Amino acid sequence: MSIKTAVVNGVALIEIARPEKKNALTQAMYTAMAEALRSAQSEPSVRAVLITGQPGIFTSGNDIEDFMQRPPRADGSPAPVFEFMQALIGCDKPVVAAVTGAAIGIGTTLLLHCDFVFISDEARLAMPFVSLGLVPEFASSLLVPQLMGHVKAAPKLLLGDPFTPDEAVECGIANAVLPGAEVVNHARRVAERFNQLPPAAVREAKRLMKGPQREQLAQVIKTEGALFAQRLQSPEAKEAFTAFFQKRAPDFSQFS
Repeated sequence: MSIKTAVVNGVALIEIARPEKKNALTQAMYTAMAEALRSAQSEPSVRAVLITGQPGIFTSGNDIEDFMQRPPRADGSPAPVFEFMQALIGCDKPVVAAVTGAAIGIGTTLLLHCDFVFISDEARLAMPFVSLGLVPEFASSLLVPQLMGHVKAAPKLLLGDPFTPDEAVECGIANAVLPGAEVVNHARRVAERFNQLPPAAVREAKRLMKGPQREQLAQVIKTEGALFAQRLQSPEAKEAFTAFFQKRAPDFSQFS
């Protein structure tokens, strides 16, 4: 297991701790994070959640080898990655993210569902789903165009162009850019501020903020998930993943 959890001073800490694999997420890690979020939700002493990675890396996204061994199915069958998504969007306590480095794929899209995001000045965010023959996930096809407008979102979602830290703040994905050594401590201090606030009022305020779009988010995630699972079996995705494992550029010239 490469997810570390603890509760410290009212904050449930969820640390992605697999630096030898650039914090790539396995199915077991998704399950652990979902369980940690559900535990934080039900524990009265927890006032906020803090998600972080390792110095220089937040997460490189899915562990492709692990993911392809047990890919999510298009029929909507439960899968660890979707359990994590549901646990995060269903958490009514404040969620703070400390982005300590590169955040790729779901490393970026999960930030769209956090309440506070603090990002290292060395971080790089990217959503390279299309380049892998896939489609955007975790409601990013809805939320990123809402935040940036279609024209600015298109390079990020269709071309997989990375975000700079300043762009992430400018478009509303992140609150602030900080020196790498300061990100986690600053995020922890923000999370600990909720120890001084009335917890029920905080939860109800968050529900009100998220409520108008909750059903739409659930539907978009379901639609994206079904398409994502279908695309995993597509010839384009198979070529992209084969090229990844063979450490070569994919060749999509045969597809139309």
